[in-house]
Amino acid sequence: MSKYHLEAAIAYWHTTDDGEKWNNILQLYNKLLTIEYSPVIAMNRTYALAKANSPKEAIASALKLGLNENHYYYCLLADLYRMSNSINQEIKYLNKALEITKKPDEIALVKRKLKNARE
Repeated sequence: MSKYHLEAAIAYWHTTDDGEKWNNILQLYNKLLTIEYSPVIAMNRTYALAKANSPKEAIASALKLGLNENHYYYCLLADLYRMSNSINQEIKYLNKALEITKKPDEIALVKRKLKNARE
Protein backbone atom coordinates (compact mmCIF):
# COMPACT_ATOMS: atom_id res chain seq x y z
CA MET A 1 0.00 0.00 0.00
CA SER A 2 1.39 3.37 -0.99
CA LYS A 3 0.79 6.85 0.36
CA TYR A 4 -1.51 7.45 -2.60
CA HIS A 5 -3.79 4.59 -1.54
CA LEU A 6 -3.98 6.04 1.96
CA GLU A 7 -4.63 9.56 0.69
CA ALA A 8 -7.41 8.21 -1.56
CA ALA A 9 -8.95 6.37 1.38
CA ILE A 10 -8.80 9.54 3.50
CA ALA A 11 -10.51 11.47 0.71
CA TYR A 12 -13.19 8.78 0.51
CA TRP A 13 -13.93 8.95 4.25
CA HIS A 14 -14.30 12.72 4.02
CA THR A 15 -17.23 12.16 1.65
CA THR A 16 -19.17 10.01 4.12
CA ASP A 17 -21.46 10.68 7.05
CA ASP A 18 -20.55 7.39 8.71
CA GLY A 19 -20.30 7.50 12.50
CA GLU A 20 -16.81 6.01 12.31
CA LYS A 21 -15.64 8.58 9.76
CA TRP A 22 -13.14 10.42 11.96
CA ASN A 23 -11.82 7.30 13.63
CA ASN A 24 -11.12 5.78 10.21
CA ILE A 25 -9.48 8.99 8.99
CA LEU A 26 -7.31 9.08 12.12
CA GLN A 27 -6.16 5.48 11.60
CA LEU A 28 -5.34 6.22 7.97
CA TYR A 29 -3.30 9.28 8.95
CA ASN A 30 -1.46 7.15 11.51
CA LYS A 31 -0.51 4.72 8.74
CA LEU A 32 0.39 7.55 6.36
CA LEU A 33 2.78 9.04 8.90
CA THR A 34 4.64 5.72 9.12
CA ILE A 35 5.19 5.81 5.36
CA GLU A 36 6.00 9.49 4.99
CA TYR A 37 6.29 12.14 7.67
CA SER A 38 5.45 15.73 6.88
CA PRO A 39 4.26 18.60 9.06
CA VAL A 40 1.09 18.89 6.96
CA ILE A 41 0.22 15.24 7.47
CA ALA A 42 0.95 15.56 11.19
CA MET A 43 -1.31 18.61 11.48
CA ASN A 44 -4.10 16.90 9.53
CA ARG A 45 -3.77 13.87 11.78
CA THR A 46 -4.08 16.13 14.82
CA TYR A 47 -7.33 17.60 13.52
CA ALA A 48 -8.67 14.08 12.93
CA LEU A 49 -7.61 13.19 16.49
CA ALA A 50 -9.73 16.07 17.81
CA LYS A 51 -12.75 14.87 15.86
CA ALA A 52 -12.26 11.18 16.67
CA ASN A 53 -11.25 11.47 20.34
CA SER A 54 -11.20 14.93 21.89
CA PRO A 55 -9.89 18.44 21.30
CA LYS A 56 -7.95 18.24 24.59
CA GLU A 57 -6.03 15.18 23.39
CA ALA A 58 -5.42 16.84 20.03
CA ILE A 59 -4.10 20.02 21.67
CA ALA A 60 -1.56 17.99 23.65
CA SER A 61 -0.50 16.24 20.44
CA ALA A 62 -0.35 19.50 18.45
CA LEU A 63 1.81 21.25 21.03
CA LYS A 64 4.39 18.47 20.63
CA LEU A 65 4.71 19.30 16.92
CA GLY A 66 6.33 22.64 17.71
CA LEU A 67 5.91 24.10 14.22
CA ASN A 68 6.42 27.62 15.52
CA GLU A 69 7.29 29.15 12.16
CA ASN A 70 4.14 27.83 10.45
CA HIS A 71 1.02 29.98 10.46
CA TYR A 72 -1.12 26.94 9.60
CA TYR A 73 0.07 25.40 12.86
CA TYR A 74 -1.23 28.36 14.83
CA CYS A 75 -4.52 28.26 12.92
CA LEU A 76 -4.81 24.56 13.81
CA LEU A 77 -4.22 25.33 17.49
CA ALA A 78 -6.82 28.10 17.30
CA ASP A 79 -9.35 25.65 15.80
CA LEU A 80 -8.63 23.09 18.49
CA TYR A 81 -9.09 25.67 21.23
CA ARG A 82 -12.31 26.84 19.57
CA MET A 83 -13.55 23.24 19.71
CA SER A 84 -12.71 23.31 23.43
CA ASN A 85 -14.59 26.59 23.94
CA SER A 86 -11.35 28.29 25.01
CA ILE A 87 -11.91 31.54 23.16
CA ASN A 88 -8.99 33.42 24.74
CA GLN A 89 -6.57 30.70 23.60
CA GLU A 90 -8.18 30.68 20.15
CA ILE A 91 -7.62 34.43 19.85
CA LYS A 92 -4.04 34.10 21.15
CA TYR A 93 -3.12 31.60 18.44
CA LEU A 94 -4.93 33.48 15.68
CA ASN A 95 -2.89 36.55 16.63
CA LYS A 96 0.30 34.46 16.42
CA ALA A 97 -0.77 33.21 12.99
CA LEU A 98 -1.45 36.78 11.89
CA GLU A 99 2.05 37.85 12.95
CA ILE A 100 3.74 35.43 10.55
CA THR A 101 1.20 35.14 7.71
CA LYS A 102 2.48 36.75 4.52
CA LYS A 103 -0.15 36.25 1.79
CA PRO A 104 -2.90 38.88 1.64
CA ASP A 105 -5.72 36.35 1.20
CA GLU A 106 -4.50 34.30 4.17
CA ILE A 107 -4.17 37.46 6.28
CA ALA A 108 -7.78 38.30 5.42
CA LEU A 109 -8.90 34.80 6.39
CA VAL A 110 -7.14 34.93 9.77
CA LYS A 111 -8.61 38.40 10.41
CA ARG A 112 -12.12 37.04 9.67
CA LYS A 113 -11.50 34.17 12.08
CA LEU A 114 -10.34 36.67 14.73
CA LYS A 115 -13.43 38.80 14.19
CA ASN A 116 -15.68 35.75 14.56
CA ALA A 117 -13.86 34.61 17.70
CA ARG A 118 -14.34 38.02 19.31
CA GLU A 119 -18.08 38.16 18.57
